[in-house]
Amino acid sequence: MPRMRRVLPVALASFLFVVAATNLGAAPFAFRAGFEAVQSTSSATAPPSAIPPVDTPQQQIGIVLHEQVLAWNRGDLEGYMAGYWNSPDLTFFSGGTVTKGWQPTLARYRQRYQSGGREMGTLDFSELTIEMLGPESAVARGRWRLKMKNGEQPSGLFTVLFSNRPEGWKIIHDHSSGE
Repeated sequence: MPRMRRVLPVALASFLFVVAATNLGAAPFAFRAGFEAVQSTSSATAPPSAIPPVDTPQQQIGIVLHEQVLAWNRGDLEGYMAGYWNSPDLTFFSGGTVTKGWQPTLARYRQRYQSGGREMGTLDFSELTIEMLGPESAVARGRWRLKMKNGEQPSGLFTVLFSNRPEGWKIIHDHSSGE
């Protein structure tokens, strides 16, 4: 498997460094802090040499999930969907509904969160764990929560299966539930 090195924003790099240091030898890999903590606890003055390389699949998958949160929170559904395998074989299970394919999954998100003046809210993930199933596959589990302007906070659980595709780590199956 080729190694992927990437320059990270200092906040995310600091977070990954702390996570890696607290999880050495642990399986499954667990994020001990939510992504909100990433943005609020780092220093923008850290030298570039302090940014750890992104060598582990768990770190690479964590970046995919973090980038999804950032895309969602700026209202960019296509950017959010970049974390998913762009294939008619992608599967998405939610609320008793099976959606098959990248384009139908994007359409489902648009209908649910952007049509008719609907609000997307602010997304965050918590209780995130990433467990390798093999060298080219992993499962990530956690909680999702949306903070809406009206004060509502819909939330639920998710389990996503990742596969290391030629274009990088991608979600090939998503099973999400709401509370």
